Amino acid sequence: MTETNRIEYKSMLTKDLDLEKEVVAFLNYREGGIIYVGIDNTGNVFGIDDPDGDALKIKDRIKNNIAPSAMGLFDVVAEEKEGRDVIKIIVASGSEKPYFKKKYGMTEKGCFVRIGTAAEPMPQAMIDKLFASRTRNSIGKIKAHRQDLSFEQLRIYYEEKKKPLNKQFKRNLELLTEEGSLNYAAYLLADENNVSIKVAKYSGANRVDLIENNEYGYCSLIKAMKSVLDKIDLENRTAATITAKERKEQRLWNAIALREAIINAFVHNDFTREIPPKFELFSDRIEITSAGSLPEGLSKEEFFEGYSIPRNKELMRIFKDLEMVEQLGSGIPRILAAYGKDCFHFSENFLRMVFPAIEKVTEQVTEQVREEFGKNSERIRKEFGSEVAKTFDIIAAQPDLSAQLIAEKTGKSPRTVEKHIAKLKAFGAIERKGPKLGGYWQINKLNP
Repeated sequence: MTETNRIEYKSMLTKDLDLEKEVVAFLNYREGGIIYVGIDNTGNVFGIDDPDGDALKIKDRIKNNIAPSAMGLFDVVAEEKEGRDVIKIIVASGSEKPYFKKKYGMTEKGCFVRIGTAAEPMPQAMIDKLFASRTRNSIGKIKAHRQDLSFEQLRIYYEEKKKPLNKQFKRNLELLTEEGSLNYAAYLLADENNVSIKVAKYSGANRVDLIENNEYGYCSLIKAMKSVLDKIDLENRTAATITAKERKEQRLWNAIALREAIINAFVHNDFTREIPPKFELFSDRIEITSAGSLPEGLSKEEFFEGYSIPRNKELMRIFKDLEMVEQLGSGIPRILAAYGKDCFHFSENFLRMVFPAIEKVTEQVTEQVREEFGKNSERIRKEFGSEVAKTFDIIAAQPDLSAQLIAEKTGKSPRTVEKHIAKLKAFGAIERKGPKLGGYWQINKLNP
């Protein structure tokens, strides 16, 4: 293991270690970087005795000793290498360059940039140029047009993670402008706003026949995102190929990649344009569109390699607090592992991810099995009536559906559907296989 332009080693954490210098250099570097503590500069692993304690000290030092705020732009995680504990500090490239050590301010003593394998002082001319072009149009700097905002939903989410918010949470979470007003990040996370998040569903492969238009906005962005995740998870049903001998199952879309794509669409959307992310379900694919193309300074190649320049560091920080995102830059590799680079479509103003559904998403059965389903349905209709037969037909077509989803399709209450299912089980028409969550209904051949 050797140091590179993106990897720095430090043998231990001490007061003399100029950790802030290394972090500042990576914040100012267009690709960011990684610092390992517990490994010397020749790559020998020494480990550290108190990884949890040192991790807290590192977070405090980065938070308190660097400006502008680096919150949401770094991760501190414990790892094991060669059987020893080390600390990995992941630093993303920041959008408010130049970053500097507070002690020395925006000077050559305070500003550094990564050059090769070293953190070098930044020339004053470079400092002045970066400051002149610093991104000021961000959700953290824009004043919210409403200042009468409440944050009960945000409090609940933090309490669920045992991280209760104190009286200073607005400042601690960077929900205030430099003048002390609530910013646009606060507006997005407030209990009430005018941000509409839509999930549209079409019957075919184009936008002609809209059959569903669900709206989850006007609330905390976190609540809206959770609603979108739940809705699309329900739509990501298990398609099954059933033959007389076996049943093969596969979800329409890779669940891990789909979740990452949805979260990325929220976290990296350019909300300064007041255009929210959009989610569209077609018969053959799902499209996820977010406003804003690649962040300035990030190429497509760097994007695909996992380099990260968070567009909304305030949202990234909060989503990390609530454990909705993992390490910086980890989402794109998960998507690429399932769908490859072709699923990403870049334009000047938008980024769209297109995930094709698995082939033939409708239920496939042999003619023999289809004939048996038809016979069963007719017998059930004569025995129990058309409503119970309708429930059976839906289960036969999609054996993995829950009672709640069957109820939505039939227009009946879940309790009524449960009664129908009980009758079908007693009649021997269906049999539950696997757990309540994750299992499916086996369709049995009825005796004459």
